[in-house]
Amino acid sequence: MASDDISQLADALSQTHVGDGELSYKGLGLKLDSGEPVEGLVREIEQYQGLRALRLEGNTLGVEAAQAIAQALESKDLLQRCYWSDMFTGRLRSEIPTALRSLGNALMSAGTRLTELDLSDNAFGPDGVKGIEQLLKSPSCHTLRELRLNNCGMGIGGGKILAEALMECHRQSAALGAPLRLRVFVAGRNRLENEGASALAKAFQLMGSLEEIHMPQNGINYAGIIALASAVRQNLELRILNFNDNTFTKRGTLAMAQALRHLRNVQVINFGDCLVRSEGAIALSAVLRDGLPILKELNLSYGEITEAAALVVAQAVMDKPHMEKVDLNGNCLGEEGCEALREFMENMDKADMVGSLSDDEGEPDDEDEGDDNSENDDDDGASDEDNEEFGEIVNGNGITREDSPANLQRQKEITAFLSGPSAEKLLQLKEMQINLEEQVDASEPNKAADVLLKIASLYSDNPHTKRAVVEASDAVLKKLLSGSTFQSYCFLSALLVMMGLLKGEGKVKKVSLIPGQLLCLEHAVQQEYFPHHHISLLHVFLSRNGDALKSCSSAREKLSSALEKRCHKH
Repeated sequence: MASDDISQLADALSQTHVGDGELSYKGLGLKLDSGEPVEGLVREIEQYQGLRALRLEGNTLGVEAAQAIAQALESKDLLQRCYWSDMFTGRLRSEIPTALRSLGNALMSAGTRLTELDLSDNAFGPDGVKGIEQLLKSPSCHTLRELRLNNCGMGIGGGKILAEALMECHRQSAALGAPLRLRVFVAGRNRLENEGASALAKAFQLMGSLEEIHMPQNGINYAGIIALASAVRQNLELRILNFNDNTFTKRGTLAMAQALRHLRNVQVINFGDCLVRSEGAIALSAVLRDGLPILKELNLSYGEITEAAALVVAQAVMDKPHMEKVDLNGNCLGEEGCEALREFMENMDKADMVGSLSDDEGEPDDEDEGDDNSENDDDDGASDEDNEEFGEIVNGNGITREDSPANLQRQKEITAFLSGPSAEKLLQLKEMQINLEEQVDASEPNKAADVLLKIASLYSDNPHTKRAVVEASDAVLKKLLSGSTFQSYCFLSALLVMMGLLKGEGKVKKVSLIPGQLLCLEHAVQQEYFPHHHISLLHVFLSRNGDALKSCSSAREKLSSALEKRCHKH
């Protein structure tokens, strides 16, 4: 070895931090293959007594160097923390699994009990995961608390191998009476997609111990997000959720919102660049109102959220005592919407909380309203299937529906009314003491909104008809608004879409509104059963999208006035 190279190595090793049980070669840029360069490092490892942490990140290890280091580690039974990110730069991908296997075998041979393992920024792919598979299954990882595999190119295959290894580790450790309790999981930029994410979700659900999940930029769409939401719900100690730059859309956001209802310790939520959209933002707002008591940061940036929905989010976080930041940048508020949001935050003395809105995308095009098929495999747009999906998401939390009425004649009358509403049919139902509220279900928000609008369409000056319409709509709304805030917000969201006040996903058709429907709502919003935060939600959308109701201008003004009075009264 040239004397200059030896001198350079000596200088690098002289910078090594030694202390507190940690030996660090971090960022020295060492190219370690065989011979003298690695021999000096190996000697230091061997001579270090009580080694608890080894930092090798920012260097590059060949197979022979890894084998030499591994031999030195075989006697280091106290080692707990391995910081081994970015240590294969310039190496053949085929070399990395062999090097990892050598290091892993050494740790197992030494009988280490790891608490942290960081292999981020090593582009080892699925084969690299195979290189650490046995280590992850072994007793050396029964005590693992933090696993960091960011930017490793694992892909779907690697995600599945990793998931199975973690589940096997949990099974073996649980059999010994001390189950794996992983707290931090980091796997961003790994192209896990739906299959890899779903596999890992099973592992998360089994462990139930996670406090942080970081999985940004993995090409996951709603199917994978729904699977992850099921796992999130089982990890009650979660503090940080980072799924930035995946694709939630409505279905994924509803599932994640439903899961968040069960958590009390979440401090940071990062759903930025996830296409949460306005309907998803409303669902999350419901959760913000009812739960997440110690939330500090919420990132819903670049999510195609419109002005009214952004204001609903802002209103929902106002009572959070620990709230520090709400990121709504890069959405579709428009100039006036950005100004309205800033003004609202300033009026609440929270101007610093909202941050920059400099990348706002502007208001969405009107011609895109109400029919969005932009993601072919994310949302097929069928409203019935949307209802079915929603029903699965909220299963066990909704209102039980009678699926088989004993009286077939009653069902025939109800079906006849819903297929062709008329005042005569409504009065006939009343005479037969048939209650239309039995036909609505909080887990089917689109159908519930459709039933309400059909009833309200019959509103008239005729006293008998008016009374029947008001009584029926009151009964339906009482039922739909008496459940959880999450369910009632989803119903109101569906109602707003049908009324043309909110852009929705899929093929939910807007109703051609008539004044009577707005007048029926005017009556409803003045009743005690209509909670104030529901009034606030409707008021925001009506005030921001009043042009959508031009054909009913007089009735719209009456409804707006009623909403204003309720808002000010509160």
